[in-house]
Amino acid sequence: MSPTHSPAPSHRVFRAVLLDLDGTLVDSTPAVERSWVRWCEEFGVEPERLARQHGVPARQIIGSVLPGQRFGEALARIHDLEVADTDGVVPLPGAVELLDTLAGAGVPTAVVTSCDDVLADVRIRAAGLPRPELVVTASDVAHGKPFPDPWLVGAERLGVDPADCLVVEDAVAGLQAARDAGCGGRVALLSTTPREALEPLADLVVTDVAELLGRMSAADGVVRLEG
Repeated sequence: MSPTHSPAPSHRVFRAVLLDLDGTLVDSTPAVERSWVRWCEEFGVEPERLARQHGVPARQIIGSVLPGQRFGEALARIHDLEVADTDGVVPLPGAVELLDTLAGAGVPTAVVTSCDDVLADVRIRAAGLPRPELVVTASDVAHGKPFPDPWLVGAERLGVDPADCLVVEDAVAGLQAARDAGCGGRVALLSTTPREALEPLADLVVTDVAELLGRMSAADGVVRLEG
């Protein structure tokens, strides 16, 4: 695939990097789809009702399509299904290299995901990713993406102002959250979402983190995006 061409963010120097997990560092799409299809069958929910929910925590998805007495049962079931299914969960191109590069350069880095603690750990391990210094999950916030809370918690725990953070994300919900959190730069990946949905929310659109690596440099605790 040929490189994409988008203008780089006007804010080009960042003191921390906040990374989504699924669709950004890890390809979990087949496992996610299998789990949710089975969940829909078991709970009598039309799969079409889950459209455009990528990047949103399971509890918020279930709350919107199956509120009421079965909520707790339904949430526990999708958790069990997703934790048990790691078949085909692999790192996306450039993911390992990006994490190694940021760690080697001393750049504060966090994974900020809509998975809960257990599922995030399962997928990081299944993909063989080096674990970053901080992982913020849906277990850490009252409101997940598209609310800004996850990115704000990530920035706070790294001790960096959100305006000095570069966010890398593949989902509309995550980019909306990063915008509303006041994050200084937003890089969108084309791994799961069409370009036309991402461009209004992103400063830079690239194919994957492998391409992003070619557009950035990291040294002395900061990341610079290059034109």
